Amino acid sequence: MVITARNRAIDRIRRDRTLAEKARLLDVPEPVEEDMDDTLIADERLELIFTCCHPALALEGQVALTLRTLGGLTTGEIARAFLVPEETMKKRLARAKHKIKAAGIPFRVPPPHLLPDRLAAVLAVVYLIFNEGYGGRGDLAAEAIRLGRALAELMPDEPEVHALVALMLVNDARGNARFAAGAIVLLADQDRSLWDTAQIDEGRTTLDRALALGGRGGYAIQAAIAVLHTEEPQDWEQLAALYGELARTTRSPIVELNHAAALAEAGHVEDALARVERLDLAGYHYLHSTRAELLRRLERGEEARTAYERALELVHSGAERRFLEQRLSELGA
Repeated sequence: MVITARNRAIDRIRRDRTLAEKARLLDVPEPVEEDMDDTLIADERLELIFTCCHPALALEGQVALTLRTLGGLTTGEIARAFLVPEETMKKRLARAKHKIKAAGIPFRVPPPHLLPDRLAAVLAVVYLIFNEGYGGRGDLAAEAIRLGRALAELMPDEPEVHALVALMLVNDARGNARFAAGAIVLLADQDRSLWDTAQIDEGRTTLDRALALGGRGGYAIQAAIAVLHTEEPQDWEQLAALYGELARTTRSPIVELNHAAALAEAGHVEDALARVERLDLAGYHYLHSTRAELLRRLERGEEARTAYERALELVHSGAERRFLEQRLSELGA
């Protein structure tokens, strides 16, 4: 009992010190903790994410500030995640910090009954950390999955938590097959023997748990799409239908782009290109690479070349750059 009490005291001191350090980083009022069960949020990093995601800020501000402070992402990486210029994101972060300071928003661990109010922002933070890791930073992907598991233990009856964990598990299971010779390998060309089938099965089981809890939100749909992508042959008509439903749910132009890509795989290339042409994503390299692929399939070679070149101007990942360069050289051949 003495050892247990001592360890809890050490944990409390360390947590208080961490909260104070983060408060100084954010330039906010001194941290105050609610009286709460020490074991409520056992994971210190997850606790800090809940602390940063204060509902007095707009959702985008919560997510951006938390990613910058705790997620290990630079301002430039966060800006790319939100599809805005880096200077715009700097201003958003500055405004969020100013609002925290001006309004005297306390930097503290929320009490149990307020956790659900912060869940949407916390899920978005974890997912964006995973996405950054999925692009090649395996440490961030592993950390996001760890945080997702901890969140599922903390809130076991929240379907979207389980859905997000399922989504990350299934996508991460294909990680070893996504790169070869320093370049991205498309799903259709991946060596499936390199996939972690046990992790995919765990993802399926976790998705079943989310659906049993009534999960029908964005993460559940994305997890279902990820699972369908692991099946052979792939049912592109069903995938396109799910992407269409996800687009209606999220109203995201990026999802619309994925919907168009799925339609093309289902054989509706002209329709897909028409949808891509309507999207306002001029600074997003995936728009141009997708458009280039559709133009290539329609044998509009010069237009495809121009689109690939524009994608190369915008891409940041070295692996994706090499993939695009390879595609461009094939077009020339």
